[in-house]
Amino acid sequence: MSSTRAGYARLEDQIDWYDRKSISHQIWYRRLKVISIASAALVPLFSSLDGYAVLAGGLGVVVVIVEGLQHVNQHHENWIRYRATCENLRREKYLYLAGAGGYERMTDEQALRQLAAQVESVLSRESGDWLQLRRSLDQKTAGSDQSSSD
Repeated sequence: MSSTRAGYARLEDQIDWYDRKSISHQIWYRRLKVISIASAALVPLFSSLDGYAVLAGGLGVVVVIVEGLQHVNQHHENWIRYRATCENLRREKYLYLAGAGGYERMTDEQALRQLAAQVESVLSRESGDWLQLRRSLDQKTAGSDQSSSD
């Protein structure tokens, strides 16, 4: 295998970017969920104790804020989507490096061109999926804004 098989720099950059973003969204999702669950679990406890109604109410507010942040930032959806894209890119990289799958019986130059095409296809799908998700969320938000003003 020649040095050409070693690479397509954009692929490594994109794998790294999607991996970091997936991890970041996973961490945020889990943190926010733990805060939300713990706060919600404590509301009944503090509601039953004399003099702690304000604290119980404050915890209820925390739950609403945290769930709102999760909804706006879409941490769970981004975590899953970015992880899937990262793994698709890694799969393509390993097929390319092994000369397997669609890369069998290709010259190094043909394989590199095929890799570039496949990587750009994965990234294009990801961009299209992201755009569709944003439009869907914008429509839902606009719909809920209209129904609340009626």
